[in-house]
Amino acid sequence: MKTLLIIGIGAGNPDYITMQAVKALNRTDVFFLMDKGQSKDALIDLRREICERYIEQPGYRFVEAQSPERLRGAEVDYQASVAELNRDKQRTFERLIDEELADGETGAFLAWGDPALYDSTIRILQAILASGRCTFEFEVIPGITSVQALAAQHKVPLNRIGRSVEITTGRRLAAGQVSDADSLVVMLDAEDSYRQVADQDLEIYWGAYLGTPEEILIAGRLKDVAGQIQQVRKAARQANGWIMDTYLLRKPED
Repeated sequence: MKTLLIIGIGAGNPDYITMQAVKALNRTDVFFLMDKGQSKDALIDLRREICERYIEQPGYRFVEAQSPERLRGAEVDYQASVAELNRDKQRTFERLIDEELADGETGAFLAWGDPALYDSTIRILQAILASGRCTFEFEVIPGITSVQALAAQHKVPLNRIGRSVEITTGRRLAAGQVSDADSLVVMLDAEDSYRQVADQDLEIYWGAYLGTPEEILIAGRLKDVAGQIQQVRKAARQANGWIMDTYLLRKPED
């Protein structure tokens, strides 16, 4: 029987790796690395660095594959494009599992942050099993998310006493999402959607490249710092070729 591990590797800092993840790394024979293009080589490099740092025995190997791209554009149906992307990923994963992992071996996908939060690997492996084309067992090892890293770096709790926290996406915020949550965490915001609520009396705690040497943090009243965040974000994307950022929105304390 083949075994697959989905290992949460945290939000960019190799020190975010848990002891459970270290043990999982040391059980792995084959690491599957999904290449998302030259601009994101740093994400592959970090995965290799984590393995070199924590794996005690030689003999493991890396297998790289080109990660499928999602269709983008104003005319593209988002839900349909995501479904097609995951089907493309499923075909790629099936090929890797079939051709690169022998019976009795353990393979691993290293998921940025935590596999349960805005990551598709669990769904894809479940879909492969449901198709019946591959047989394997799989385990999920949790990791530290950018949400946790954001709160830690800004030295703030995610929730206020007795209040709720909601995690959503920039797409939903831009579409006018209404939320009763006291604290709103926004991820996957490609369009500076915090500008949609800049006229409200809100505080923002924003962070990019959390846990990495390139980390950027900005906090303050949203109306005062929204322009700064937009400028810094644009410059960082141009300099690095990509950006991962997360932010927390909440009303000021009474």
